[in-house]
Amino acid sequence: MILEKIESLLQEVSNLTAQNADEIEQLRLKYLSKKGEITQLMADFRNVAADQKKVVGIKINELKQLAQQRINELKEQVDTQTDSQDDLDLTRTPYPVRLGTRHPLTIVKNQIIDIFSRMGFTLAEGPEIDDDLHVFTKLNFAADHPARDMQDTFFIETYPNDVAKNVILRSHTSNDQAHYMETHQPPIRVICPGRVYRNEAISARAHCFFHQVEGLYIDKNVSFTDLKQVLLTFAREMFGADTKIRMRPSYFPFTEPSAEMDVSCTICGGKGCALCKGEGWLEILGCGMVDPNVLEACGIDSSVYTGYAFGMGVERIANLKYRVSDLRLFSENDIRFLEEFKSAR
Repeated sequence: MILEKIESLLQEVSNLTAQNADEIEQLRLKYLSKKGEITQLMADFRNVAADQKKVVGIKINELKQLAQQRINELKEQVDTQTDSQDDLDLTRTPYPVRLGTRHPLTIVKNQIIDIFSRMGFTLAEGPEIDDDLHVFTKLNFAADHPARDMQDTFFIETYPNDVAKNVILRSHTSNDQAHYMETHQPPIRVICPGRVYRNEAISARAHCFFHQVEGLYIDKNVSFTDLKQVLLTFAREMFGADTKIRMRPSYFPFTEPSAEMDVSCTICGGKGCALCKGEGWLEILGCGMVDPNVLEACGIDSSVYTGYAFGMGVERIANLKYRVSDLRLFSENDIRFLEEFKSAR
């Protein structure tokens, strides 16, 4: 009789199910508590015939182990289900979560960096708050150059008797090039992206801060032809394989000779339209051969090395790529404007 009861309980325990912790506790009390069915079997064990005690004892232990194992399995199942339910945020909106995107200036800056990186340029970055020495003096700006005036540059600390000590917000990323030339010997091939500041009235066409990417290459026998080929490659990578460029003589304190570079209009292809004001060309950057005075000021022998430099505004490139007519849109964080660039790289 006791063996039949044990077999029946073995079958029953094997098929135990529970939906929550309360039901599992009820099963534990039913089978494993001091008044449970398995404990009762152990109490009845003393009435078993001597020749059956060994068999019955083994079966009772098997039943007890099975009951403990099955209850532990049920606990694990319920705990797993509870953890899964706890991961659900019941306060979350049923509508799709709006995903963000990279800022258009970041997209364009990364494209510029990628193009020049594939041509062998490495990244160099410097301080946005710098001294007059690296922003102006070492870049061949005369002591009375208009760029040093309050109407162009943001001054933080001024020393009228020693302009080299003036602490300013940089007005171009050329200061990064000055720092790099001081600590590295040629060959040098770097691009310097960053934010710059100028004391200008904010309008659709100008802002008090904007972004630049400047490039510098210094080595033996570097020529203007090298510069032109690099910039032609960049223009075609950025605006399309059919893009043409032209160089116009210009002036910059840190390069000689200097030029401004135009690209054929991205809309009309050079035929003339409203964007290019009928000329067929759009200015995108300034460039030139590094002035020997700049090389010498930064500790590079100008009798051995030559080099070229170029610089472009990221906002200008973004305007041409995406036809953004108002520079202020880039810094106003209007979600409607920023969402237009979800499909951009």
